[in-house]
Amino acid sequence: MKNMGIIVNKDEEKNSRLTDRINADLREKMSETSKIATDPDLAEDSEYVKDMKKTGKFGWVWIVLIVLAIISLVVILI
Repeated sequence: MKNMGIIVNKDEEKNSRLTDRINADLREKMSETSKIATDPDLAEDSEYVKDMKKTGKFGWVWIVLIVLAIISLVVILI
């Protein structure tokens, strides 16, 4: 019976060390991802979008005009 208690204690020690290592790794990964999450996605820094402008506050007007043009074409053709 005494040997069984020693084996169980050793297994618990190994498990607790393994758990500590896993927790430390997870904490490290979380800190890395939190740094990335606070940074922008850097898509605006790429060469492709370097000279492009953002849509203004009246961009929705273009959508309305396009929809109205499509509706008027449909009415004319019917």
